[in-house]
Amino acid sequence: MDRLTELEVLVHTAELGTLSKAAELLDISTASATRHLAALEKRLSVRLIERNTRRLSLTPAGHEFYSHCKSLLGQLRDAEASLTTSLVEPMGTLTITSSISFAMLHISPLLVEFKRAYPKINVKILGENHYCDIIDSGIDLAIRIREFEIDSNITIRRLAHTRRILAASPDYLRSRGAPTDVEDLYNHDMLLYNHAYQPRILNFSKEGVSKSIKIDPTLETNDGQIVRSAAIFGAGILVQPKYIVHDDLIAGRLVPVLDDWSLPTLTINIAFQERRYMPAKTRLFIEFLANRFQKERYERYWMR
Repeated sequence: MDRLTELEVLVHTAELGTLSKAAELLDISTASATRHLAALEKRLSVRLIERNTRRLSLTPAGHEFYSHCKSLLGQLRDAEASLTTSLVEPMGTLTITSSISFAMLHISPLLVEFKRAYPKINVKILGENHYCDIIDSGIDLAIRIREFEIDSNITIRRLAHTRRILAASPDYLRSRGAPTDVEDLYNHDMLLYNHAYQPRILNFSKEGVSKSIKIDPTLETNDGQIVRSAAIFGAGILVQPKYIVHDDLIAGRLVPVLDDWSLPTLTINIAFQERRYMPAKTRLFIEFLANRFQKERYERYWMR
């Protein structure tokens, strides 16, 4: 019996719940998959799979052995991918997740150039304004605005820092007047992105002085582009990272509000699974994006 196939049968049976589905995935017969599993249990002298229900399940010993097998097979795939991609043109589908705003502003505009350099790499973008599980969702890399990752298997690479600012349209400020102190915000229409950290609490600082206010938004939404659009059309004062509204500030569509006060700085990171052998498609895009940020020096504008 092929020992590698035995391990693959165990892993896929544990994940799919039936031997028939595992056999189909491995392109072998169910009878063959049954023999492989039986041979593995006989060689180890331990039962790995419980067979007393319609859906097979792992025994306690099976759970422990499964985790080792899963890791071993993953390392083998990574090693094969590393060798293959060093010998042939990089290819495959690269799955990226980020906020919709970041995808629109800083991923989509790069795809033509990236595709020209690596024509056999296709890109799948998942625009999500919440953080997906990278490993379980089959994501190659994610753009995240937070300082660290809870999962030790996730590695981060910093792209840039950005200020979080308040801004409104010229029409709104002519109509309502510009606030001169943070307490004035209580008398204004506030536009809120509710996936920010503690979105209703604004912690301001200036020259050693700190002020904290709680806002009651006129509009709250889970998408930064909705907040941006509402502000441009005069709906109120937004609170957003500067990377989202920088072009609007330059064009005069939005005007900074209380710009002498600072909100906590945000960190934009690339997050990806820690692997000894990273697939070429992932490594190439990480370097491509990091080099673009270094070349354009975005942080120089976003931290002003």
